Amino acid sequence: MNRLPLHADLYLIAHDQSGKPLIHQSSMTLGLAGAALLELALSERVVVARDRRATAPGQGIVARARDEGRPTGDAVSDALLPLVSGDGDVRYVIKKAADGIRDRTRAGLVASGVLRRVAGRRMGMLPYTRYEVADIASVVRASSGVRAAVEGWKPPDARCAALCGLVAVLRLEEELYLDQPSNQLVGRLRELVTESAPLVGALVGVVETLVGEAALAVYR
Repeated sequence: MNRLPLHADLYLIAHDQSGKPLIHQSSMTLGLAGAALLELALSERVVVARDRRATAPGQGIVARARDEGRPTGDAVSDALLPLVSGDGDVRYVIKKAADGIRDRTRAGLVASGVLRRVAGRRMGMLPYTRYEVADIASVVRASSGVRAAVEGWKPPDARCAALCGLVAVLRLEEELYLDQPSNQLVGRLRELVTESAPLVGALVGVVETLVGEAALAVYR
């Protein structure tokens, strides 16, 4: 099976086998959008640069598509590319890309056979639709690189380090099923980001800032 896009791996980690999300919707969508942008940046379809005039955390990073017109073959990535047609502020790009990204990611996973749509009625009356994992091996593969990096079995590449950072930011560390205290595990995930390419740390940092802002907005 070919490797799934980074946002698809994150989607699988962030849902249980029945398709129930494990984190808040706003955090989920921002994380998926950040993952999609990271994938494009690491594959050099998007150039990310820092605006030296900016000093506030999570601000002053811009993105620009190298070849906006050439499709990637992934619906989520193709929907994101028009948002970086110029030097777009990364915060704006991620927030805009978050709109509808969970549905698009899920649709891609259904189309590839990773998820299956299940419809029925609760108590014989209330209709429901859920999207179950077709094969648990897909979930295992999604997080295997992160587990291997944390436990020192295999050094992470930049893509794996990005997933490590997003798992830490979204507090999905329990879904790795590693026998480590939560705080220690999150700390190690963050170390792996720090040890990776500066691009990874910069974009993961923007996602973390946006997730924090979205969480505070709930209480306002």
